[in-house]
Amino acid sequence: METATNRLAAGCLTGLALAAGSCGASGAGRAGALAALHASAPPANWAVARIGAGAALYYPPGWRLAAGDAGTATAVLTDARRQLVGYLNLTPRQGSETLSDWASFRVAPNVAEGDRDVKREAVAYGVGFRTGTATCVRDSYTTVSRARFIELACIVRGTRATSVIVGAAPPRAWALTSPLLYRAISAVVT
Repeated sequence: METATNRLAAGCLTGLALAAGSCGASGAGRAGALAALHASAPPANWAVARIGAGAALYYPPGWRLAAGDAGTATAVLTDARRQLVGYLNLTPRQGSETLSDWASFRVAPNVAEGDRDVKREAVAYGVGFRTGTATCVRDSYTTVSRARFIELACIVRGTRATSVIVGAAPPRAWALTSPLLYRAISAVVT
């Protein structure tokens, strides 16, 4: 049975997919998969989750906050069967990763966690965010439980702190969910 939340989420996905299609060219200088990343304020009806470092994750209606590691913010979208359709996570930088080494650093944790078929698909350096600059990586992988994901992960050096924002979705949902992920990632402040 379709709920009002699922209808709202579907409407948001459709609207943002259309909007993202019209603004993708604004990422001039970044190739293909990362061209849609550009600093933008979130829509007024999006919720916000803040972490201790002062960074803020904005997420769309129909998404809900989920449990995550201490000091982080996680929002998810699930379908009627409670299958994950979209995932957003904001965390403070926790190690020695930097904007210059992010492209190689990012895929290492996936491999260390036992993920297979890890592929770095695209990298963008010097991406302008609302309060800083980022390096972003798009990758794909298969988890140890055989779930497949496409992921967009950015390290953002901001005015308050350096944070990592990750958006992910299974390949079956990527075309519909990725405009929301790009929009949420582009709205991060840190």
